[in-house]
Amino acid sequence: MPTPPPSVDDVLSGLRGRCGEFDTSTFRGQTRVVLPEPVAFEGLAWLKDQGFDLLVDVTCVDYLDYPGATHRYGLVYLLASTATNQRLTVRVFVDDPDPTVTSVVPLWAGANWLEREVWDLFGIRSVGHPDPRRLVMPEEFTAHPLRKDYPLQGRGERHNFPVITRDHS
Repeated sequence: MPTPPPSVDDVLSGLRGRCGEFDTSTFRGQTRVVLPEPVAFEGLAWLKDQGFDLLVDVTCVDYLDYPGATHRYGLVYLLASTATNQRLTVRVFVDDPDPTVTSVVPLWAGANWLEREVWDLFGIRSVGHPDPRRLVMPEEFTAHPLRKDYPLQGRGERHNFPVITRDHS
């Protein structure tokens, strides 16, 4: 008879044993965990070893001027277990002036482009990333346009970029 998958409570208990205390919440059956940045990589590696083998997404939220927010940026790692269909959201908060996290590319190769997108659009560096180039914006672009303090109309930098016409794309 196959062994039943561990419950969410068992997973959280094991994660606490590795990473110490952290906040959790559940909404509509989905569990969210907030890991402190210094232990986030270790916690994510442990979760992968526990069967959360699919990194669904890595994204970011800018909490600038958000009521009650104590941190500027919240990275969001969406994990899933392909064997048990369990899902888990892991959040990691970082702040200015140097918002950085440890790259999870060694754990999930698919994080490569996801971390590049977070760097490009929000300015959060993934330390140890194998290819930290911009993904969406031109290399000459000096800002991160999904930050809430970036002006909606830009800063007048568009005239510096080459025009790409349909004939050249």
